[in-house]
Amino acid sequence: MSKWLSRFTPRVGSWIGLGLVSGLAGVMVAVMLTPIMAISGVTLKNTIGVFDTMPDFVALDQLAQTNEIYAQSDQDPANGYVKIASVYWQNREEVGWKDVSQYLKDAAVAGEDRRFYQHRGVDLQGVIRAALGNAVSGGVQSGASTLTMQVIKNVYVQRAEALPTEEERTKAYEEATASSFQRKFKEMKLALGLEKRYTKEQILLAYLNISSFGGNTYGVESAAQLYFGKSAKDVTVAEAASLIAIVQYPMLRNLSDPSLYAKNQARRDVILQAMLDENYITQKQYTEAVNTPVDENFVHLTQPQSGCIAADEYARWFCDYVVKNVTNFEALGTTKEERLNNWHVGGYKLYTTMNFALQKYAQKKTWMVPKDETKPKIGATEVSIEVGTGRVLTMTGNKIFNDTLAGGGKDSSAVNFATDRDYGGSSGFQTGSTYKIFGLLAWLQAGHGLNELVDASEFTKNQANYLDTCTDGGGPWGGEWKFKNDSRAGKAITVIDAVRASVNSAFASIGEMLDQCAIRKAAESLGIHRADNKTLKTNPSAILGTNELAPLTLVAAFAGIANDGKYCEPIIIDHVVGPDGSEIPGQSPKCTQGIAPEVAHGAIYAMKRVLSGGTGSASNPRDGVPIFGKTGTTDSSSQTWIVTSTSRIASVAWVGNIVGKYPMRQYPGGATFRHKIMSAVMKTANKMYAGEKDWAAPPAKMLAGSSVTVPALRGLTVEAATTLLKGLGFEVAVGATEESDLADGLVVKSNPAEGSRLAAGMTITLTPSVQIQSIIMPDLLTTLYTQRLAERELRNLGATNVRTRCEVATAQNDPLIGSVTAQYPAAGTEIQANAYIRITIRQATCTP
Repeated sequence: MSKWLSRFTPRVGSWIGLGLVSGLAGVMVAVMLTPIMAISGVTLKNTIGVFDTMPDFVALDQLAQTNEIYAQSDQDPANGYVKIASVYWQNREEVGWKDVSQYLKDAAVAGEDRRFYQHRGVDLQGVIRAALGNAVSGGVQSGASTLTMQVIKNVYVQRAEALPTEEERTKAYEEATASSFQRKFKEMKLALGLEKRYTKEQILLAYLNISSFGGNTYGVESAAQLYFGKSAKDVTVAEAASLIAIVQYPMLRNLSDPSLYAKNQARRDVILQAMLDENYITQKQYTEAVNTPVDENFVHLTQPQSGCIAADEYARWFCDYVVKNVTNFEALGTTKEERLNNWHVGGYKLYTTMNFALQKYAQKKTWMVPKDETKPKIGATEVSIEVGTGRVLTMTGNKIFNDTLAGGGKDSSAVNFATDRDYGGSSGFQTGSTYKIFGLLAWLQAGHGLNELVDASEFTKNQANYLDTCTDGGGPWGGEWKFKNDSRAGKAITVIDAVRASVNSAFASIGEMLDQCAIRKAAESLGIHRADNKTLKTNPSAILGTNELAPLTLVAAFAGIANDGKYCEPIIIDHVVGPDGSEIPGQSPKCTQGIAPEVAHGAIYAMKRVLSGGTGSASNPRDGVPIFGKTGTTDSSSQTWIVTSTSRIASVAWVGNIVGKYPMRQYPGGATFRHKIMSAVMKTANKMYAGEKDWAAPPAKMLAGSSVTVPALRGLTVEAATTLLKGLGFEVAVGATEESDLADGLVVKSNPAEGSRLAAGMTITLTPSVQIQSIIMPDLLTTLYTQRLAERELRNLGATNVRTRCEVATAQNDPLIGSVTAQYPAAGTEIQANAYIRITIRQATCTP
C-alpha cells in the first residue's frame, strides 16, 4: 500500500493521502478494531464520522527567538534598565536544520519511524499491525505513531503545559496524551494535513526541537547542552542515540540521574542497531558507540544557558514569576493562546517593575535564613510593592531557584514561596495574626471603635454563637473552640491595645460580635484569596489566621490599606518592546476602592502602635518615616510573618516551615529573621523613595465607634442594675459578694467599671454587697484595761481590724505599765466593724 502511494509526487500523494487514506484508514482501522469497538459501543459509522469531522491541519510555529527580561536599575527609570534573563519558552533553544547533527536526524528516524520518508504522515502498515495487536489485547496498546503524529501530540502537550492554571494544564495534558481511538484518529488526520503543508525536513526538525528530554528540558539543543555540555551539531553517534533514547519515556530514561543510566543505555543500543540496519552508520561506528557505557564519564551535566535558572542570581524568583504570568500580558496578544504562541515565537523584551538595586539588597538579606537546613525545612521570602500602583519591586527566596529535573539539592527549590500555586507551586501558608486586621476592618465597618473595650478573659468559645451568613465558607459552626494568648492581657482591653499586643482572646470576642462573612468580604475587598484558589474559609478561628495565603497577596492588601483603602492588583510589566522594535504598553495599574478611607485610617492608627511598642517594634527602621504593620505567628510558631507599609512602599517578610511544624522560636534566630529582613529592607527602601507622608487621623467615630458607656451602678439592686444594663445592650453576670457599707444585695461595683466605653453585647460582672456591721468604740482609758482585756472587749463587739502600739514607760514603777494609755478612734465613736482601730500599751521596754 505504501509503495502504491509513493508512486505519486509528494504533493499529489499528500492530497490523495488526505482523501483516500483518510477514508481508507478510517475503514481499515474500524474493520480491524471491530471487536474492540463492539465492546466499547463505538460503531463503524461513528468512527468514520468522528474522523471526517476532525480538523485536518495544525500549524508548526516558526523558529523561536529568545525573549529578554529587564529590571529597572533602581527607583529612577531615567537610570535605565539591566537585563536579568534570556528566556526561551521552557528550557529550550530551537535550532535550524544545519545546527543539528546528522546523527541525531538519523537516530530519530531509525529509532522512532523507519518509514518516515516513505509515508505521508500515517504509516498504514503500522496502523494495520497496531490494529491487529489491539484487537488481540482488547485495548489501545499500540498506536502506530509516526514522527509526524508525535509532532502533533507534542504540539498539544506543549500547549497544555503552558496553560496558566494547574487544573487547565492537567485537563489539556490528559486530553493530549489519552490512550483513546479518538486521539489517535485526530493525530492521523492532522498528520496528513501537516505533511501536505510542510516538507519532511521541516517536520523532522520540528520533532527534534519540540520533544521532551526530561524535566523542563525540551529540544535537542538544550538536551545536548544539559547532558553533554555541547551543541546538538557536535554530538557523537553514541550521544545522539542516547538523546533519542529519552524521548519515548523522558522521566525514566533521561540522563539527570545515574539510576536511570541503565534504562537509557538499553534503549540507546536498540537505536544504534536500527541505525546500522538502515545503513546510517558503519559497523565500525556502531561497535565504537555500543561499547561506550552510559556512565559518569559519558554524561557531563551542565547548567542551562537560558531560562530563569540561568538568570541573574539575585533575580531568579522574580524571573520565574514573570514567565509564569505570560498568559496575563496583554502586550503579547488579545487571547491567552495568542500570548502563548507569541511568547513561543519570542523576540520580546519585557521591561519589568523590579527595582534591581532594592531587589539585590533584599535578596542578600533573605539569604541570612539558612537555605540547606533539613530539620526544620525552612523557607523565607520578602516581597515589596509600590503603594498606589501595585508595581512589584522585589521578590526573593532563601532557596536557590532550580527547576531542572535533578532539582539542585537541599539548598534549591522550584517552588516560589511568594506566590500562588498557579504561579509558583506554593499552596501558601497560614498567616497567623496578620489576618486579624481584616477582622479589625470589619469591626470598624460595623460602626465599632478602637477605644471600645472587649472581653479578653475567655479562652474557650462556643462556635455556635458565631454568626456566618456565607454559605460557602464551611459552616455552620458548632462545638468548642479553645485557644490561648501569646502574652498576658487584662480581662477587658481596648481594641487598639488588642491590635498592639495581638491578643487572641480579644479578637475571638471581636469575631463573636461580627458576621464571619463580613470579615471575609473585608479581606476580599483588598484582593485576599487563598493561594490554592479555594474559597476563603469563614470558621470562627479564621480571624486568627488559619487561611493559607501567598505573601504577595497579603502585602498587596496592606498596600491597599496604605493607599487610603484603594487596592491595586500586583503588576510586573512596565512596557514591552516587540520583535519588530515597536513599543507596547505594559500593565497599567488596576485599582479599586476596597474600603472607605476613614476605615483605612482607623486601621492604620491602630497598626502604627504595633511598630512602636507593640509586637512589631523590632521591624521598625526608626528613620522617622511614618510606618504601620502587623505581625503574625501561627500555633507553635511554625510560621512567622511581618507586614509593614509606608505611604510609598509596602513589604512582607515570611519565614517558616516548608514542611512540618517545627517551632521557629526554638530554632536559633528563628523568631527574629523576619524582623531583621524587614527593618533592613524598609530602611533602604525609605532612602530610595522620598516623599513619604503621614496619613490623616481617623475621625472621632473610628475611635469611639458605637460603644456604650457603663453607667453608675453602685447602690442599685442587682435586679435594677441588670435591667439597666440589658437595656443598653450588655450581657450581665453576677460575681462574688464583697463587704461594704451598703445594704446586703446592693451593687458595690462592676467590671468593667463605671465610665468604661464598651461594645454592645459585652458582659458586665456585678459585685453584690454584704453589709458590714457598725460598732460604738468603748472607753478603754477611764477603767484601766490591759492589752488582753482591751482586745477581748473589741473582739466581742465585732471589731476585725485592731492594731496595737507599744509605749515605753518613763519610770520603772509606773503604775500604768501593761495598761491601755491611748485609743483611736475615741470612746463613743460609731465605726464600721472592719474599720481601723489602734490601742497604745505602756511597757517597761518595747521590742522593735
